[in-house]
Amino acid sequence: MKKFSLELYVGIFFIAGILCLGYLSIKLGKLDVVGTQGTTVYAVFSNIGGLKEGAEVQIAGVNIGRVKKITLEEYQAKVRLQIDSYVTLQDDAIAAIKTKGLVGEKFIEITPGGSDTIIASGGKILETQPPFDLERAISKLVFGKVSD
Repeated sequence: MKKFSLELYVGIFFIAGILCLGYLSIKLGKLDVVGTQGTTVYAVFSNIGGLKEGAEVQIAGVNIGRVKKITLEEYQAKVRLQIDSYVTLQDDAIAAIKTKGLVGEKFIEITPGGSDTIIASGGKILETQPPFDLERAISKLVFGKVSD
């Protein structure tokens, strides 16, 4: 009877360890298992410069959503953003692709607007800014075409 009891405790401990490992993997990997509630907003960029699906969307440095999908539409990048439901975006908001650090990962920074009109779910951010292209700037500096 003692052997059965010991095996039962080891089995429960093992299953609890597997569940904790799975929970940490989902949280640290920032995966959506069930799906998140929020607003879907689109932004169209002429160049996304390395932005990837799953990248953060921020306002004032606070994470408010994620990049859900990137597609090509009329030779431009159409980015679908999943924004948390408690955040409302004005129709004159600006979406810009920024880099964490000098050569870090890309994220989208939204600068809120001052309009009273709110972007509805499925709406579009009209003002966008592509990322700063460091290689192009250095190339212009080296080859003497800084004024372009």
